[in-house]
Amino acid sequence: MKIILDAMGGDNAPEAAVLGAFEAAKGFGTEIILVGRGEAILEVMGRHGITDLPEGVEIANAEDVVDMHDEPDKVIRKRANSSMIIGLRLLAEGKGDAFVSAGSTGALLTGATLLVKRVKGIRRAAMAPAMPNKKGGKTVICDCGANAECTPEFLLQFGLVGSAFAKKQLGVAEPKVGLLNIGTEDSKGTQLQKDAYALLKDADEKGLLRFVGNVEARDVPLGEVDVVVCDGFAGNVLLKSIEGTAMFMGSLMKRMFKKNLLSKLGYLLCSSGVKDMMKLMDYREIGGTQFLGIKKPVIKAHGSSDALAFRNAVKQAADAAQNDFTQDLEAALRLLAEAKEPKHD
Repeated sequence: MKIILDAMGGDNAPEAAVLGAFEAAKGFGTEIILVGRGEAILEVMGRHGITDLPEGVEIANAEDVVDMHDEPDKVIRKRANSSMIIGLRLLAEGKGDAFVSAGSTGALLTGATLLVKRVKGIRRAAMAPAMPNKKGGKTVICDCGANAECTPEFLLQFGLVGSAFAKKQLGVAEPKVGLLNIGTEDSKGTQLQKDAYALLKDADEKGLLRFVGNVEARDVPLGEVDVVVCDGFAGNVLLKSIEGTAMFMGSLMKRMFKKNLLSKLGYLLCSSGVKDMMKLMDYREIGGTQFLGIKKPVIKAHGSSDALAFRNAVKQAADAAQNDFTQDLEAALRLLAEAKEPKHD
């Protein structure tokens, strides 16, 4: 398994990316291509007393960097020699199995769409993080920010791609798909939700997915569904709200345990459980978010990723390549297309 890593993307590049890649190579035995300014990568190694590249790690030089302010639709032409674009080209050419970057989300999505290409039949790729839930599993939020404006057909496809992802990557035999809405009744929401509801219900009746109806935001962390379908605007608000609530609860717990001597003793008794809970909600432990609907795995790591986050993003990318669900998605799309075709007597 060979993972291509953008060494220059993110707030802490190239140091965090380089050190994270080295940790991943040693810990997981993953082959890695570090794409970026070779001199800068070697400088990081020198500062940490590393004289040789770990086994399986190589450098692909790229002198330019995609800036966060670059217009996404122009990066392929204007930043052709950047670490992100060169890395995506290597992936498209089959010189790696997956790509990881903490750079600009818009540029990465545009580059992945135009260079690596979408799965045939997919209208829009979606960002779909798998969030831990109360039931001990994970809930896929599809989409969480790639497509702020959607059509009902986009939401139907998000349901299909999210379901295929949950089956192959998360091991859920029959994923329950819900539509994010302001109420569970089928009459709720704007016209977008009402039309999407009808399409998802029809897909369920045809056996293309298991649609269980509308779900409210609170149902997502409670694990009422395996996949929640939404436009990127609502999905991003949902995701950030969950993250913010987790951070708030964490700070409340710290304050509670520091209140007095007895509470500090209480912390000592349950510290392992608290640490496990905080680890569960730590984005660095997940690694990043995969763009679903792209032919090969492209992982968007958090912009503030440190070495641990990059290490886990590499592991996530390797797992995504190992459990590729492209064929399953293509089969579902074919069935959808066949279901739409008029029947002739």
